Amino acid sequence: MIIVLKPEAPADSAERLLRKIEDAGLKPLHMPGAERVVLGALGDERVLAELALDGDPAVESVKPILAPYKLVSRELQAHDTVVDVGGVSIGGDRLAVIAGPCAVESPEQLHETAAAVKAAGATLLRAGAYKPRTSPYGFAGHGIEGLKVLREVGDDLGLPIVTEVMDTADVAHVAEAADCLQIGARNMQNYALLRAVGAAGRPVLLKRGLSATIQEWLLAAEYLMAAGNPNVILCERGIRTFEPATRNTLDLNAVPYVKGKTHLPVVVDPSHGTGARDLVPAMSLAAVAAGADGLMIEVHRDPSRAWSDGAQSLYPAQFEQLMGSIGAVAAAVGRQL
Repeated sequence: MIIVLKPEAPADSAERLLRKIEDAGLKPLHMPGAERVVLGALGDERVLAELALDGDPAVESVKPILAPYKLVSRELQAHDTVVDVGGVSIGGDRLAVIAGPCAVESPEQLHETAAAVKAAGATLLRAGAYKPRTSPYGFAGHGIEGLKVLREVGDDLGLPIVTEVMDTADVAHVAEAADCLQIGARNMQNYALLRAVGAAGRPVLLKRGLSATIQEWLLAAEYLMAAGNPNVILCERGIRTFEPATRNTLDLNAVPYVKGKTHLPVVVDPSHGTGARDLVPAMSLAAVAAGADGLMIEVHRDPSRAWSDGAQSLYPAQFEQLMGSIGAVAAAVGRQL
């Protein structure tokens, strides 16, 4: 439920009502705004009804949250959330560009690629130390050694790092090394992992599942927030459809739709969304035009020799050229790099 206080409500009203909500066994939320103080109460609505908060002299209105995802919903929070990842804002006026190779292959490979994407204007570095692979014989990452390399390169170049965590047993050491934990498409509905990552105290980038509906995606984000983490970033990375021409079907409809339903920032991954290097620039620009708060793009110093996802990785020169085009489109829609 959403409880809106009257403008003239005494200053201690919010604290008094929050205590009342908590004493009833419900989860209280405090959301002070510029014009109104708004409170939230999550839990059994029958218990909340017994509190009769609409009769309190400080309360203007009590409204139900109709969406099944409560904390994520714009009904609860009207203004946009801006997530800070190692000093880089995701969700504000500036677009965030997360770039780097699919995987950490060697210190030299990562450093050369990371230096190139930074020189072109990327603000965060991505690479996998743990890689989910369809085939059990594919390269699955260097694990802890890969994390160390990723941290060293990020520190050396001043780039916050985003990397995937796949197992609850790995959450603590990945959270220690990374500035942002990524939950991949295959794990979007791994609820034990969502709870563990939600409690890890790091920002989270949550990719949409291969066949997940938007509501399922937002409910997965609700798991993270319900575990105590308000710093959640959504990532549209393409869904599986009947169309085999591209690796996935990049659902750009989802970007403006989701931004209307949730206050969380949304970034787009055109590399996985298409699976084809030549399609990445066009879909990157389309994503910015659709309202994305950022992009996640795979770049490799030599994609022909990449250990994974080379076909969808840009050459550094292509990425540099794309960054110039992104700036123009961003300006056209009132954003900036």
